[in-house]
Amino acid sequence: MASPLTYPKAKGTTVNRYNNRATYDVKAIHSIVNESSVLHVAFAPDVEDPFPAILPMIGTMGSFDYPSAGLDEPLDCYLHGYVSSRIMRLAASSPQGLPVSIAATKVDGLVLALTPNANSYNYRSAILHGYASIVEKTEEKLWAMELITNSVVPDRWKNSRVPPDSAEMQSTKILRVKITAASGKVREGGPHDEAKDTTREDVTGSTWIGVVPVVEKLCEPIPASQNKIGELPNYIADYVADMNANAEAYALNAARLP
Repeated sequence: MASPLTYPKAKGTTVNRYNNRATYDVKAIHSIVNESSVLHVAFAPDVEDPFPAILPMIGTMGSFDYPSAGLDEPLDCYLHGYVSSRIMRLAASSPQGLPVSIAATKVDGLVLALTPNANSYNYRSAILHGYASIVEKTEEKLWAMELITNSVVPDRWKNSRVPPDSAEMQSTKILRVKITAASGKVREGGPHDEAKDTTREDVTGSTWIGVVPVVEKLCEPIPASQNKIGELPNYIADYVADMNANAEAYALNAARLP
């Protein structure tokens, strides 16, 4: 059996603190990105602006050249944005691609320990570095728009008015980020207290410790006032149920790990 594919360790993505929680596994990192509703994308701003730029964006991992590629295979990160946004303008003027950093985080639990310094989260996080370029070909752009739409709710694309009209195509830009390095970090389990506190009865007898699981929950869908569909489509109802069940199962399991 072949070894799992991993990202190379780079200076900016190598985990130093709590490196026992680090992962460079391609599948694990891609999963964290795809399970995050919002990605934060950082890039160098215009020369006149001294502050680093960062944007919350919608995006997902995929491969236009190999659409059937799994999460354990090389993938690009596709990001959706408006035509005149600064990141799109900078990417369009960068022949080699605009250097970007992408961050994704999922919080799975509040870890409450004996001391404030030992409090923590159960979490999954990923950092990706790569070069962003504008998707120019219409075929790839439509493919990426469908991929991103379905990352919000599976099958939403084909259950909407598609394809986008010319105005929508002109106002929307898609970035393809070629990933050069990435790392992930995962914490699971309960609090990790120091012996100097766990052996003190005055502390252990007065402080509750444990994990409060955190679940990203989708509530019952509410129809718009203009909605003309009588019953909630199965593809939406099934996604809500599946996502809630999976999120709760993960958070509970992460909290119970030793």
